[in-house]
Amino acid sequence: MTRQAITIRGLTKAFGRNAVLRGVDLDLPAGQVTVLMGANGAGKSTLVKVLCGVHRADAGQVLLDDKPFAPEGPAQALRSGVVTVHQNINDGVVPGLDVASNLLLDSLAEGGSLFLNARRMREDARRIAAAVGLTIDVTRPVAGLPLADRQLVAIARAMAHKPRLLILDEPTSSLSIAEAQRLFTLIDRLRADGVAILYISHRMSDIRRLADRIISMRDGQVSGLFEGAPLDYSAAVRAMLGHEITEVDITIPPPGPVMLQATGLQLKPEARPFDLALRANEVVAITGLVGSGKSALASVLFGLEAPVAGSLTLNGTPYRPANPAQAVASGVFLAAKDRLINAVIPAFDIQSNLSLPFTANHSGPLGLIRRAAERAAAQRSIQAMGVVCQGPRDGILTLSGGNQQKVVVGRWMAEASRLLILDEPFQGVDIQARRDIGRRIRDSAATRATLVLCAEIDEALEVADRILVMSEHTLVGDHRNEAIDLGRLMAQVAGSLDDRMDVPA
Repeated sequence: MTRQAITIRGLTKAFGRNAVLRGVDLDLPAGQVTVLMGANGAGKSTLVKVLCGVHRADAGQVLLDDKPFAPEGPAQALRSGVVTVHQNINDGVVPGLDVASNLLLDSLAEGGSLFLNARRMREDARRIAAAVGLTIDVTRPVAGLPLADRQLVAIARAMAHKPRLLILDEPTSSLSIAEAQRLFTLIDRLRADGVAILYISHRMSDIRRLADRIISMRDGQVSGLFEGAPLDYSAAVRAMLGHEITEVDITIPPPGPVMLQATGLQLKPEARPFDLALRANEVVAITGLVGSGKSALASVLFGLEAPVAGSLTLNGTPYRPANPAQAVASGVFLAAKDRLINAVIPAFDIQSNLSLPFTANHSGPLGLIRRAAERAAAQRSIQAMGVVCQGPRDGILTLSGGNQQKVVVGRWMAEASRLLILDEPFQGVDIQARRDIGRRIRDSAATRATLVLCAEIDEALEVADRILVMSEHTLVGDHRNEAIDLGRLMAQVAGSLDDRMDVPA
């Protein structure tokens, strides 16, 4: 019989009147990858926080290797062998410290003269980094690293322990294909060593690659258990949502006039220049690997960076914003990726997060904010985006990740724009939230050009009229979203085709 590393019975947790976990029963076998699926707000994050000592359960029991397990805090959970890599990368790293200090942080916290020697620290840190294939200068501050490298530092720090249970929450959301493959190899090794792995993801490619079994959660309870080959992925999604998920049927509308035109745009000195036309009433997705140049293009269009060469026009007028304020004044909006780093203001409520870029629109003659107008606008946005909350004055961090993402996207859709850029708008959301956000993007697209940046092909197929492919900071593919040759598109994403693409005007 397979040993159960973790046994959970009758676990409950409430925050005020909000019952988040309602009698969860769950087994996590040693040497197996259990994928946990659940709509945003199903209770996944709260379950993880109980297991890693952030929250105390109200009732129920957790056994770790058949012994009662109720950690007083994350440090005690860590010492017991329950290691968590959170979806929010800054929960796993300290940006103000260098890589070596981050990798050895837990050992340093426990004290001991071994780690007071800087040379020895660097050697130990390089050994830990090498174990996950992370080749990086360990003296660099984490704050200066790209998000993918921060993610690998957090994973390497977790792997430095000898976990009995490893919890990974959307770990590939910021990783390239090669980096994800390194992570999968590590998971395979840990599974072979008898480690129980709880893997939280909605990425079907990850689930198919890793899952030994799938647990679905809905409304704070386990709604389905799926194990044994072949795994029934469709049934797992149904159990997660409580209904069938229908296919998205894209009806491509007639495109309007050119809203943004880029001519000879060059993002990096070594990159090939390209042309780009974005039209009103058109949703265009750009896909590509991490580092392909999608975010660099967004930065140029939003005034965060200057291009190496090329010209831009917006609605027929020369456009070269010196900063984001000029971009917003011109009607170019950007919903940035990585909401907890770049978009959400944790101390603000939903209303203030929604109105943040447009406070002047809700201000009176003396510059004082008209709270009634701000509240009415927030309520309209909450309703349009389908944000699940008690009201606009709820704290933003009281929302599930998917509802936070709806707020971030809704913020920039609340006002009229000429060009709306959405950088990874579906990051960290479940299938239903993804559909809700995508539907809202398309329903409101008539008067603007919309550019959606997404690493996942499935996301592009569900939202776009046209899909562009970016590789090495240039455009290499242009596909109308009808009977797409997915093999060719994937080859362009992987960089195995060197198309010199003529982008339709």
